[in-house]
Amino acid sequence: MRASRDSSAKLILGLGNPGGEYAGTYHSVGNIFVDRMANLLGVGFSKLPYFAYAKSPGFILVKSLINMNESGVAAAAALKYFKVPLQKLYVAHDDSDLTIGSFKITSGQSAAGHHGIESVINTLGTAEFSRIRIGIRPLGEARRKKAGELVLKPISKSNTVIIEEVFGRIYAELV
Repeated sequence: MRASRDSSAKLILGLGNPGGEYAGTYHSVGNIFVDRMANLLGVGFSKLPYFAYAKSPGFILVKSLINMNESGVAAAAALKYFKVPLQKLYVAHDDSDLTIGSFKITSGQSAAGHHGIESVINTLGTAEFSRIRIGIRPLGEARRKKAGELVLKPISKSNTVIIEEVFGRIYAELV
């Protein structure tokens, strides 16, 4: 069964790696954000082959169910299934260039080394979609870590509190 066209809704795609071992890591912060939005909106998820989704007025919430480096497949499948124009796509993901407690909503930018975003850009053939960049870099870090040293670590309890507050600010900006 095909979904009907919903060109007025924002499609929020959360990126993360599948599997329990990645569920609470910094790299899965995009999927965690989409989970929190679903909780706030009081909607549950249904599964399709490449993604899980939940719908509410104004939003289609999508969580990628495939590896981060293949996220473009989930993005393309969700856009096609829901018949949402590219201009309504928002991809939520971790960003190690931004510190914990910060976020940016941008569009039309390069992947800046984020492999999930590289996959989305390569699969869609364009960077002309919006990104919800959620900061994961520790505050006051003496030595700047490479993203690979940080992204697969579990989110600390203190950073969970900060990230949850950021989720609230992002949600307020999207509604």
